[in-house]
Amino acid sequence: MSGTDRISSLPSELIVSILCRLPLKDAIRTSALARSWRHLWTFRAGLHLGWCGDPLGDTRSIKGDYPVASSWIDRVHHIVSSLRGPLLHFDLYERFCPDQSPLLQRLLDLLLQKGSVQTLGLLLPSYVSDRVVLHLPSFHSLQRLALSRCRVVLPTAFQGLERLSTLTLQHVQISNDDLNLLIHISNNLTAFKGVDLVASEDHPYSIKFNLPLLRFLEFGINNSVDKVEVVSAPCLEQASILSYTFPSIEKVAAVTVGSVTSLVMVSSLNLGLNVLKSLSLASLPSYFTFPRVRRLKLYLNVRAMDKRTYHAFIWLLRSMPSLIVLHLKLGDYLIDTNGNDILMRELLLKKQDGLSCLKQTLKCVRIDTWNLNHLMTGITSVKFFLLNARVLKLMEVVYWTGSEVEPSMVEEIEKAKVTTSSKAKVVVIHGIKNVTVDVK
Repeated sequence: MSGTDRISSLPSELIVSILCRLPLKDAIRTSALARSWRHLWTFRAGLHLGWCGDPLGDTRSIKGDYPVASSWIDRVHHIVSSLRGPLLHFDLYERFCPDQSPLLQRLLDLLLQKGSVQTLGLLLPSYVSDRVVLHLPSFHSLQRLALSRCRVVLPTAFQGLERLSTLTLQHVQISNDDLNLLIHISNNLTAFKGVDLVASEDHPYSIKFNLPLLRFLEFGINNSVDKVEVVSAPCLEQASILSYTFPSIEKVAAVTVGSVTSLVMVSSLNLGLNVLKSLSLASLPSYFTFPRVRRLKLYLNVRAMDKRTYHAFIWLLRSMPSLIVLHLKLGDYLIDTNGNDILMRELLLKKQDGLSCLKQTLKCVRIDTWNLNHLMTGITSVKFFLLNARVLKLMEVVYWTGSEVEPSMVEEIEKAKVTTSSKAKVVVIHGIKNVTVDVK
């Protein structure tokens, strides 16, 4: 019959599952359909609110992009209070001004009372110098936490996040002591990402990662970081330690990437130039290896290299006997070389002994540079692998701006691959125009 209400005859669990897939405003409107529908929307297990989720109407309190209206956050608070079932996932994407910290804190405390939140994300883009302050409660059920553009303070009675497995902090201001406490009190942490963290000038970050279950690490080095050390991470599989300062800045954080008993599970490693320059090689024995590393990504600048950086580069290659894919990003910074360019040409264009990956496993090398005009300096890196990598199958040289490939450059590459890498396919690619030049 055409007038039969077949949807209402479905099991309540199935109706709730359907409502969870509707925009929140539409789900709430279904409460007017019938008495049996009045509270069904309150059993949805996830909320994704704000400009990147369900907007719930206009959030602006003034003309422009920020801040969020106080009435809007009150509406969010009312919706969370109305939920009858367990709230497992909560994400909030909005712009808040520092004066609204109490409103946001009240919402956090309400989520804590729910006692069931497993994933929590607060993306708070802001264009003011002062950040919203969050006193982070001890969520005992939380498994994923992502915070952005806020100031995080751990209360005195903070008991940790005992079930937390994934922690993401982007553009977050947090003290060195609180950051270390947050990391190390979370014993089940398997993934950590910290990008553009802001420490106080008097207490820059000195971080030690000693996490038995950590599998993924991404940490950004900037002027707020004084030292980062991976003390022990026996389960670590992917590590990315990048520097966001220019190589011309003398002050770089001291970085230690492992010890004999840690990092043996790493299969993918991504290091920035300043990290490479600061590697504490004195604390690492020459026989130390990353036995499982298959992929390595490095940010390099041959012109900015000194002997310390060169030896760190060679040490990395020597410590990776199973390396298959190498990705080099060559910096195009204008730096006073002080003769480094000539020195590095002399060192890199010599045959290397003891680099088993070059003899047995390294099959693919990609070299990225922004401007082709800088590649003639980077051509030293190209020649290094062509002269040493015996099993190389493919080398890609990618550039994005500059003139066309000159015959003299092709000729230099051809000469370099005559002996060791004669069977390797070498291509020079314009990344934007997608123009490829094959080298014989």
